[in-house]
Amino acid sequence: MKKLPRFTLGMGDRFGHQGSAQLSAILSASERGAMVHPVWNKSNREHTLIGTAPKSLRDEADNAVKSLGWTAPYFVDADHINLQTVDGFIAYSDFFTIDVADYSGHPPRLEEKRRFIEKNSALIGSHHLPSLTQPVEVTSSDLERTADKFLCSIKEAGRIYRHIAAQKPQSDFAIEVSVDETDAPQTPSELLLILAMISEEQIPAQTIAPKFTGRFNKGVDYVGDLASFEREFDADLAVVAHAVGRFGLPDTLKISVHSGSDKFSLYPVIRRLVKKHNAGLHLKTAGTTWLEELTGLAQAGGEGLDIAKEILTKSLARAEELISPYKPVVDIDLSALPTPGQVAAWTAEDFVKRVEHNQSCASYDPQLRQFLHVSFKIAAQLGSRFTTALEKNSDAIGQRVRANLLNNHIEPLFI
Repeated sequence: MKKLPRFTLGMGDRFGHQGSAQLSAILSASERGAMVHPVWNKSNREHTLIGTAPKSLRDEADNAVKSLGWTAPYFVDADHINLQTVDGFIAYSDFFTIDVADYSGHPPRLEEKRRFIEKNSALIGSHHLPSLTQPVEVTSSDLERTADKFLCSIKEAGRIYRHIAAQKPQSDFAIEVSVDETDAPQTPSELLLILAMISEEQIPAQTIAPKFTGRFNKGVDYVGDLASFEREFDADLAVVAHAVGRFGLPDTLKISVHSGSDKFSLYPVIRRLVKKHNAGLHLKTAGTTWLEELTGLAQAGGEGLDIAKEILTKSLARAEELISPYKPVVDIDLSALPTPGQVAAWTAEDFVKRVEHNQSCASYDPQLRQFLHVSFKIAAQLGSRFTTALEKNSDAIGQRVRANLLNNHIEPLFI
């Protein structure tokens, strides 16, 4: 398998214009002693909505690496693929995020469930992990319940992995298994059993993306109890380390935090616990780059502000359509969004203050920020008007993208 470094940063770039700006943030971090490796990621849904193809992301990453002289490992992630969408990514990706959320909760075949329970009955009991004060308890009901909820999903992940491996040398790619898009967070005992399933499917997973307690909404800070998250993340890191030895999983296995951008209140907790466990980390920042592009256009004034307002106004008219695919990861009260008339009256400063993630600003509107996070489809439909505006304002937007990644994400986590 292609081994992942300890720290990796997933960087979404929906319109493919910010690769160099993103990499410049990574380079600045390396100059300050923090080696974080870039992973450019884009999902099939994003390619479809924007009208791009997987090759475009590979080209963007390769061009950025060449232009800035990056010599360390970097990756291109086929994000949230399944068996129906993976083929178009195989030639261009070396990181595959396998998403089997659609299979979660599907009842497994009775003989497969029986075989899993019999094989893993030795896991029932107390697991005293050296880094935890409380043991991880696995009961017979945990075993049965987790099999009912996840066995079908992980079996499908195995099929997808083998489909990729049949077409691409295993030394040329890394695998992530995502179980974060489920109805409830996994307990540490469930995570242990999921990792047992991954091992039995012989998937050489190097990252696992669990669902955590609390809300990981798009583009805004964490909503939930920090103490509960800390206990959960601490236990999850211990379980991952234990599973490597117990199940023979890759020693590079680490936790992946999805919808990880802008979770400012969590970064000190994550940083402290990753250090405590001497663990790795993959954090996905996704659409925060698109928001920096939109805010940068508004900040430029003139035509840039007009385009930003137009995108928002058209998005308001199609709010239900835009929000629907992202309902599990946004909390938006439509009645609280601005009206088109209010938007028309905004200055550049008004727009920026409302959207820029500055929680100390009285005008900051987290619901509007979430809404714009999922409204990139409207910008895509503007076609060259939008991308030409990005190019005209590339220096200012690039500075925003770089500063956002470096100052708001990389620095509090890794520097």
